[in-house]
Amino acid sequence: MLRAIARHRLRKMSAHYNYDVSYMEWLLDVSPSAFFKFAKLIDPARHREAAPVNAYFAAKLVGALVEDCGPCAQLVVNMATEAGMPGDQIAAVLRRDTEAMHEDTVLGFRFADAITARGANEDDVRDAVRGAWGDKAIIDLTLGLQIGRMFPMIKAGLGFGKECRRVEVGGAPVDVVKRAA
Repeated sequence: MLRAIARHRLRKMSAHYNYDVSYMEWLLDVSPSAFFKFAKLIDPARHREAAPVNAYFAAKLVGALVEDCGPCAQLVVNMATEAGMPGDQIAAVLRRDTEAMHEDTVLGFRFADAITARGANEDDVRDAVRGAWGDKAIIDLTLGLQIGRMFPMIKAGLGFGKECRRVEVGGAPVDVVKRAA
């Protein structure tokens, strides 16, 4: 019964976001126990209490781009659009164009970029987030960034992370710029 409900929700999500959930369905089929443990990550990955939408999804996009070459990043783009993040801000994050980002977008982007790079400016950016929106926003950005990175890595680890595709915002392809290693 629980498996049928889970499968129905997966297929509903797949249709809603045009996202391939075959890796989650496979996990559900092979190890329901593992699937239901993994599924518990969805709520903390969506946690947002204090960070503005633009900052939150900028952080999630940075995390997705570190681990993914398209499908999971597109999923975050679709979720950001649905949550009300303007397309120009989504595209600016994908292009790493801080000049085109609004203040809240650039702060979320810089936070996520510093954390994923383990940069020397981590504390400065964290303090800027704290000053702008408080400690709860640090939690929001951290959970969105880091837990969101787990999904493409699980997908890859299970052998389903083989598709790369062009990321689109509002139906238009965006030239994604990856951080230099």
